Amino acid sequence: MALLDWPGKSAPEDGTEHPALYHMIDVGAVAECLVARLDIPAGRKAFYSLAAALHDLGKISDSFRDMLRDGKPQTEGRHWEVTELWLQDFDDDLATLAVNSHARKALYAAIAGHHGCPPKKEDFYRMRVAAGPGAPGDARDCLRQFIALWPEARFEMPLQEIVAQSWWLPGLIATADWIGSNPAFFPPVAAGPDARAYLDLARDKAAQAVRRAGLDIPQVSSCSIIPQTWSLRPMQRSVCDVDLPDHPILALIEDETGSGKTEAALILAQRMMRAGKGQGLYFALPTMATANAMFDRVADLVGGLFDAPPSVALAHGRATLSHRFREVIRTEPDPVLPSCTTWLADDRRRALLANVGVGTIDQALLSGLPVRHAMLRHYALSQKILIVDEVHEMGDPYMAGQLCQLLRLHRRMGGSAILMTATLPVAFREMLCEAFGVSPPTSRAYPALSIAGHSQVTGLTTVSRRGPVAVKRVPDVASVLDLLDRAVTDGAAALWVRNAVDDAIQAATALRERGIEADLLHARFALADRMRHEAQALATFGKGRGDRPGRVLVATQVVESSLDLDFDVMVSDLAPIPALVQRAGRLWRHMDRRPQNTRPRPSPVLHVLSPDPDQVADDLWLRQVLDRGAFTYPLDLQWRAARAIFSAGSIDAPGGLRDLIEAGLTDGELPQVLDQAERDRVGKSYAQSDLAEQNLIDLASPYRRIKGFSDEADFPTRLGREQRALVLARITDKGLLPLEGEVWSAETRQYAEVSAAAYKLDRLPLPDQMTPEVSAVKEGWPDWMQTRLVVCPLGEAGAICEGLSYDRERGLVFGSS
Repeated sequence: MALLDWPGKSAPEDGTEHPALYHMIDVGAVAECLVARLDIPAGRKAFYSLAAALHDLGKISDSFRDMLRDGKPQTEGRHWEVTELWLQDFDDDLATLAVNSHARKALYAAIAGHHGCPPKKEDFYRMRVAAGPGAPGDARDCLRQFIALWPEARFEMPLQEIVAQSWWLPGLIATADWIGSNPAFFPPVAAGPDARAYLDLARDKAAQAVRRAGLDIPQVSSCSIIPQTWSLRPMQRSVCDVDLPDHPILALIEDETGSGKTEAALILAQRMMRAGKGQGLYFALPTMATANAMFDRVADLVGGLFDAPPSVALAHGRATLSHRFREVIRTEPDPVLPSCTTWLADDRRRALLANVGVGTIDQALLSGLPVRHAMLRHYALSQKILIVDEVHEMGDPYMAGQLCQLLRLHRRMGGSAILMTATLPVAFREMLCEAFGVSPPTSRAYPALSIAGHSQVTGLTTVSRRGPVAVKRVPDVASVLDLLDRAVTDGAAALWVRNAVDDAIQAATALRERGIEADLLHARFALADRMRHEAQALATFGKGRGDRPGRVLVATQVVESSLDLDFDVMVSDLAPIPALVQRAGRLWRHMDRRPQNTRPRPSPVLHVLSPDPDQVADDLWLRQVLDRGAFTYPLDLQWRAARAIFSAGSIDAPGGLRDLIEAGLTDGELPQVLDQAERDRVGKSYAQSDLAEQNLIDLASPYRRIKGFSDEADFPTRLGREQRALVLARITDKGLLPLEGEVWSAETRQYAEVSAAAYKLDRLPLPDQMTPEVSAVKEGWPDWMQTRLVVCPLGEAGAICEGLSYDRERGLVFGSS
């Protein structure tokens, strides 16, 4: 049969060539399994299977066959671009799928564009010539055979919904193609069976392949995820009873730190899945550290959501460095416990396909940007309840614009979402609700559970035994050092949160010079040391710590949300109100383990290092006290935060939290000398919002018309100063070795990486990357890694170059910091 002479894949060593016809049927059969559980008409399911089967129709082409067998380049369109050509040429055969021809053509581009971006080639004449004289007839024959395999395929819907589908469909097809192309799942089959007979074989393989990949969808359990021995907290009780509307849901869980929001979100998500609003979960966190902490917390707990063990995955660039994640990776799904297959773990994009994913918000935000495989991310998330934690940390204008886009995308494919926060400003809450297409809550009550546009539960009681936290201003660094000296003498566990890394290093040095035991934690440690210092902080200051360690931790914002720490005494550099509230959440945290009468202080106090907001002589008002940390946050918001929190005199959670947060944004007449700072911030905010709008995909445009699809670095998920990554190396008799370990590998390289602001590093004479020693380390690295990573041999006392050194107890040090 001539049609079976067209190859689909390169032949393995045994010479068995898998025909293109068979490969396309493999992928159609996988898609059939993937959509089987969707609550959609049978005709739509058949269309998705047919569309997936047609994805590689362009492999029926002389140019593709010559490339595969003889290595000749495809100069006139790659195979997936030829797929669009054949679909357009054979449009009459496909007219029964949808009446509207514009809709069909939008779908043809979506079917062809499964390699991460839309087809761009438009010179169809030259592509036809390159395909050869025999290809059109065989391609049409193939298409007609596929239509006969899925005769009920229909896709009648308004053109506007076709546009939405054109962004989702390539993700489904890419997923099916990845599985269908895996020789472990679909080994090559020599030409023989006809299309219908082969489909029967492929369906059996597809069912096994989807299971082995970890993409089977288990039934949602009817049993509560929370053990009966647990005593539910107020927010957790409220999500058990709140009414759920029939349409997609946007739920907001607003409650103080330590109130059990995560468990509340899981209870609500299970109820939402039972109601048919999703078939899995994705937890989106602001950082890799918070994602790791969440994965550690829920990896076993989520098993109770389903009747069978779900697949679970950690989705970010350094996921495989998580010990807990590595523990759950299996070659095939575990029949007893939640697990992650090696197929899912091999790629952070695939990780989003797991039944339960935990990762950074960035992985989700990329679904709304014109980057390669954004559609795969969108497809993976569309079938899940999207749970965004610490949503208040995503409120800068650029990131907020992307989060709104994510909610719009998720909603238009019928998705539901849960947003969790302790400190969400009302204006940001309204923006997120508007993006989802629902009315925001009218009440400013706090805590609150809101089903936006439907209902709200308020009047929830606090679970904290701590009471209000008094706030006292500390005027200068010398006073902070004296305060911490007294606290350590009394045996307190003390924390000083600094806004800037250089200030944190300087503070820890000053404390140690006084003979005070001080630990240091910030983001400018190599990953191996960052993890070591985090483990040390948890042991010394964590939930299970001793009562009177008599020690200080100096840290930056890394302690705000990712680590469960408990301090008796706390000092913080002045910061916006939400940040101060988050930091204060680590003060007198575990009252059940360390009640008031065991603490070395009679009551919790947040000491804030700040100048007097009533004495502002010029725009250096904050710099005179905070040094480099004065530039971390906008100056006008810093002044308003100082005015609000010192006027309040306490953080009264939960009852007074909402008013305090809003006061920190709007209250007080700004001193005239700070007017320019406010104008600069507002102007920057407009610029960031405009940039977000420019970068996002146009939701009104079909897939083919969307521009971009270059490297992810060209469309960042967050703004900020550009960072440069250094790879630290030890000088040994064996050559350069990683900071830890005796051989270079992806893992030891990542453990040795440390990042810092590019503008600071670019001023320094960093080590020559062309020396034989460095070249030997970089040999075999991909081009992007060669240019972006700077290997830095560590000389005597950790010297890297003039003005830069690395100390494993202090981190990356500039100058004489």
